[in-house]
This record gives sequence, C-alpha cells and structure tokens, in this order.
Amino acid sequence: MTAIQSKLPNVGTTIFTVMSQMASEYNAINLSQGFPDFPVSEKLIDLVYQNMQIGHNQYAPMPGLPQLREAIAAKIKNTGGIKLNTETEITVSAGATEAIFSSVLATVNQGDEVIVLEPAYDCYIPAIELAGGKVIPVGLNLADFKPDWQKIQDKITEKTRMIIINFPHNPSGAILTETDVAALKKILEENPQLLILSDEVYEHIIFDGNTNLSVLKDEFLASRSIAVSSFGKTFHATGWKIGYMVAPETIMKEIRKVHQYNCFSVHTPSQFAMAEYLQNEQTYLGVSSMYERKREFFQEAMQKSKFKVIPSYGTYFQLLDFSEVSDMDDMEFAQYLIKEKGVASIPVSAFYSDRQDNKLLRFCFAKGEETLQKAADILCKI
Repeated sequence: MTAIQSKLPNVGTTIFTVMSQMASEYNAINLSQGFPDFPVSEKLIDLVYQNMQIGHNQYAPMPGLPQLREAIAAKIKNTGGIKLNTETEITVSAGATEAIFSSVLATVNQGDEVIVLEPAYDCYIPAIELAGGKVIPVGLNLADFKPDWQKIQDKITEKTRMIIINFPHNPSGAILTETDVAALKKILEENPQLLILSDEVYEHIIFDGNTNLSVLKDEFLASRSIAVSSFGKTFHATGWKIGYMVAPETIMKEIRKVHQYNCFSVHTPSQFAMAEYLQNEQTYLGVSSMYERKREFFQEAMQKSKFKVIPSYGTYFQLLDFSEVSDMDDMEFAQYLIKEKGVASIPVSAFYSDRQDNKLLRFCFAKGEETLQKAADILCKI
C-alpha cells in the first residue's frame, strides 16, 4: 500500500462516536451524544413528505432556496437581529459542521492564528489545521465558563485572523452577557484584521428568562462576524443535517466558493418544508421552555446524588462534577459508568486540546423524562 501522510495526525474518531458505540455495546442509557430521543414535529415531517410528493426532489440552488433564506431573515429580524440581504448574506448549509468547515477554509490562510475558547466543540481545531492555520487555545474561566477577555486580548498578535465563540456554550451551557458583548466589540475595534466565527446552534435553547446575545443583534459585530445556526438542533432533527450561515456579502462570497464544492446544495424537500414551518414563530420561540423543563427535571432528580450540578443556562447539556464521587480521571470514570453502571456521558477533557481533566462529565438531557429518571436513579446510588 502507498503510504499516506495524514493531514490530521492527532485526530482519531470523535469522542461522541466512541462513547455512543460503547453505550450501545453495553446497553447503557445514552446521555452522551447530543441527540434527542423524542419525535420530530409531525407537521414538519408531513411538510417534507408533501414536498417529495409534489416533486421537489432535484438540486436546490447552491445558496439555498430563496423562500427559505427569506424565512431565515424574517426569523432573525423577529428575534431582534439585523435586517439581512437574503441574496448575498445567507447560505443554507448541510448542518452547522459544514458551515463551520466551509467558513474556516474560506477565511483562514496558511500561518493565520485562530483563537479557540476551550472547552470547545471538537470540529473547530481540525478545520483550522486543514486550512493551514495555527490554533491558539484560551481557556474559559472554570468557575463559570465565561470568557476572560483580558486573557484573550493578550493572545492576539498581528497574525490573529479569527476568534471562534460558541454561546450558548457546549458543553457548559454558559451564555454571554452585555458586558461580554461590549468586551468583544472593543477587541474588534482595536484589531481590524479580526473576524468572529460565532457558533450559535443552541440560539433558541436558553433558560431563566435570558436572551441569546447573537452577533447578529449588533450592526458592528455582524459586520465582522460569521454566524452559524442549526435547524437540526432547534427542531430536534439532528439527522437531517440542515443549518445556515450568515455573513457580510464580501465574506459570504468567499464562503460560497468553498461551500459549492464542499456539498453544493442541501436536501431540497427539507428546505421547502423549513421555509413553510418557520412561518409560525412559535416553532422556534417555544423550544426554550420545553428544554428548560427537562433541565429542571434532571437537576431535581440529581439532588440526592454526590455529583455537583453545574449551572446550565442554555443548550441541552448538563455538566456534573464527580470530584466527590471518584478519583478516576474523567475518561476512565466515563467508561466505568458505561461498563459498570449503564449510563453514558462525555468526559469534558475531550473538549480541551491538552485533554485537561477537571473531573467533569457532560450529560445530554434532551431525552424523555423516563429515560432521565432511570439515569438519575443509577447516578444517585453511586
């Protein structure tokens, strides 16, 4: 066999696949990978089927159906965002990961530095490395997973091209405040070469009366940012792999050059269905309350355990501190829970480039109450 020099020599199988496969092997309750176990809206499924029956089964336009881009623009405006040009500033993507990948490849050049706030979702670093960029990890404050803006500022050089942010934050559930937004704007004002890539896939899953402070709610931030969203996350249809990205025209023009050869276009009947489904604003505005009830149910069920519940203000993830439960490292303990106790989670060290272990596990509460109760009953006995 001809030898191949790996472009990603330090990358193996994603932790989400590893833990889900192990959960399946040991018949464990799977609270690891971030996918819901309850049904997608019957109306949305019917709309996809109807559009298949009508004959909407050929390629959609490369940037996405015009009517879906119009619906996306209306949704953004309806939730306090800026007015967008649907022809030049919105592109429908094959999920958020493709949007992130295409955005990084289009804007990061050889030798550019990209600041990644850790713990971070695992698709960011490989995309940067494939683009020839250099990853500059900056840790979020461990106490509350908020950004340390002075620490971020100290890492910026003339080579820094991008900062990747993700709020509501996976895995912690942290959110941005107005103070954070002001600090981010100040950094951009002082560093004109910088772009922001804002992963906002959990934008509609935010709790306790808080509001998602999207970069698209500020004219200045929007002018320097790429925002990425996911219908799969919002409408608990992760297997459909449909999302979108928003960026200023000059940036989007370059992103589309990559997107058109990365996937070209996205599943056509799903786009028609989404365009119609979004006409009812409650389809996305009502998501937070549903997940907030699940968060409260899981947190209440864990009250009698020795695990420490870390506050979660968004996403459908809950961090648990197991430092009072075991001296094992988080990977070892996560494997123990699957093999010996029958509950699967994600070790948070997998979200750090240096694999630092802070005795934290991530659990997905996007499950039915019976599933969450069974998992909590097991964990409370440890």
